[in-house]
Amino acid sequence: MQRRIRLLLTALLALPLLLGLGAAPAAAADTVIEAENAALSGGARVETEHAGYSGTGYVGGLTDGNKGSAAAAFAVTATQAGAHDVELRYANGTGVGMTLSLYVNGAKATQLALPATGGWASWGAVTAAVNLNAGANQVAVRFDASDSGNVNLDRLAVTVGDDPGGPGGATGGEGADLPYTEYEAEDAATNATVLGPDRTYRTVPAEASGRRAVQLDATGEYVEFTLTEPTDSLVVRYSIPDSANGAGASAGLGLYADGEKLTDLDLTSAYSWVYGAYPFSNDPGDGLAHRFFDEARVRIDPLPAGTVLRLEKDAASTASSYVIDLVDTEQVAAPLSAPAGAVDITAHGAVPGDGGDDTAALRAAISAAGSDGTVWIPQGRFQISERVQVDGTDVRGAGPWHSVLEGVNGRGGIEPTGGQVRLSDFMFDGDVRYRDPDDQITTDTAIEGVFGPGSTVSNVWIEHAKVGLWIHNGTDGLTVTGVRVRNTFADGIHLNGGTRNTVVEQSHVRGTGDDALAMWSNGTAVSNSAFRDNTVQTPNLANGIAIYGGEGNSATGNRVADTVTASAGIAVSTRFSPVPFSGETLVEGNTLVRAGGLEPNWDSRFGALWIYADTSDITAPVTVRNLVIEDSTYAGVLMSWQRTIQNTTFEDVVIDGAGTYGIEIQATGSATFSYTEITGAASGGLSASSGFNVVRGPGNSGF
Repeated sequence: MQRRIRLLLTALLALPLLLGLGAAPAAAADTVIEAENAALSGGARVETEHAGYSGTGYVGGLTDGNKGSAAAAFAVTATQAGAHDVELRYANGTGVGMTLSLYVNGAKATQLALPATGGWASWGAVTAAVNLNAGANQVAVRFDASDSGNVNLDRLAVTVGDDPGGPGGATGGEGADLPYTEYEAEDAATNATVLGPDRTYRTVPAEASGRRAVQLDATGEYVEFTLTEPTDSLVVRYSIPDSANGAGASAGLGLYADGEKLTDLDLTSAYSWVYGAYPFSNDPGDGLAHRFFDEARVRIDPLPAGTVLRLEKDAASTASSYVIDLVDTEQVAAPLSAPAGAVDITAHGAVPGDGGDDTAALRAAISAAGSDGTVWIPQGRFQISERVQVDGTDVRGAGPWHSVLEGVNGRGGIEPTGGQVRLSDFMFDGDVRYRDPDDQITTDTAIEGVFGPGSTVSNVWIEHAKVGLWIHNGTDGLTVTGVRVRNTFADGIHLNGGTRNTVVEQSHVRGTGDDALAMWSNGTAVSNSAFRDNTVQTPNLANGIAIYGGEGNSATGNRVADTVTASAGIAVSTRFSPVPFSGETLVEGNTLVRAGGLEPNWDSRFGALWIYADTSDITAPVTVRNLVIEDSTYAGVLMSWQRTIQNTTFEDVVIDGAGTYGIEIQATGSATFSYTEITGAASGGLSASSGFNVVRGPGNSGF
């Protein structure tokens, strides 16, 4: 239906031109988001009782019992900043006018007047003008204490910019709006050796962004970057050789600006280099080394655009070699101030940078703040040696460059146990140096537990933990936004069975030791949850994004690049015995670059997009739309294994370059392909099992 509407609008807009009346104006494109796909909290819930809704349901629960808490939050990307129209479709069968509040990016924009619609199966619409930022925005409909509520929500439409128009020509996804500028070492000036490109597992360039990097192995060798934006900070992704015992080696590396030495970067191999078979050891004697890269971050004096920034193996650089993958530069925001009434952890004995254990001080501050209070982490580094529980308490810092919780001996982290928890504006710098077996928990996840409705995790930076975020059964209505997860030994962000109405958006995940973003319906379905507008780089093992079973989940607007082994860019799968799929699983507006990888234990080659019917068939609808696959390592799309896959639809898909087939199918069932274009597939456009029905819609080419 949406395609027919778009084609009709395109034809109508062209009509004045055909009649000689001049050029047709650009169409205003609407982002239409079904309310059941929004992030719901505070008792808002998906319902289907009353007829006339669009999509798969509507949102109810905005009733008096949930006053002051019920909300539906919609992620909206605008092509340009400024005024935009928002239209809310709703039903109000109360017989009198009601109100709800409209928020944009956390600030209240207006109160919406919602006249009666004549019944609960009768739907009306109300429009408001709001100001949006260019790029990502959050538009939320809330039942505030000042509202009368008691209406149902069907969908939100936002005029976001010019319509690209026309079928085909998928544009994919841009991923997260990142606060830094990234420079690839292989694109910089150098007198050293450029490694790669190479995708062979257990080689250094295979784990590098872009599958290339620069190696400095002689004094005087350098790699240098001309800054396109000013900066006062630096993140360097690097590799140095490990120590003979696996405990880690340390070395400096010279940092120069316009020829003048600024400092020596302190680099270590303590958090990289693992060995042997899964789950991998820290013993070089086991051989099979991989996980070569780690990252260093440093504050520097402000440098303007145009500065030549050099990393040089100089006389003080003691490692035998340095491999530089990339550099991120950003201007660090000024430290935030403590909110009024917040409980400062230093008031309970925490001392920054003294090397002492601040776990008890953090717990005491949480107890003093209470379930509705706020705990403040001021500037500095504070050690915690155990996971610290929070129930309904906010934990905030001055910003992730300023306020740091340090793990010790592999332990430490935050454990929500319920209630509305908000974690924001700090870093967790873990001390995990290997991946322990999952049945022998001796290392900690940075953030793990149960979040109540309305909870948020925002602007949190996580390094060197076992997992970044592991979200447990019972979580309902969590929003994760603006999070950076780097160099974990297992998953980046994991939504486990029973998680509901949870959104992970505008976040960046790099260098994980397992799935970067995962939903696993382990015993209970993950439902109505979404990964949207995220960027994933170089997961060392497994997939960029994985959806293992569940109900009504989605991956939209993401960018995934450089998966290494046993990996797809995006996997839709019944591996690991999840609750089977139900409802529609939506994979829309994503870009997969150099994705896919060899599973050496199976000698199997995974596609960039992998739909895998393993422990059960996949027969609930799977919709793949507006997908761009570039330079996949093996097949662009792989559908396997010897089970049934059906009710799968591909629309507006571009596969540009594939190491084997554009589309490879090893299953029974059927799928429909429309406006799917394949070019540059080394083995051909399509290889399909004889028992699989490829239904060809309009607009296909290359297969």
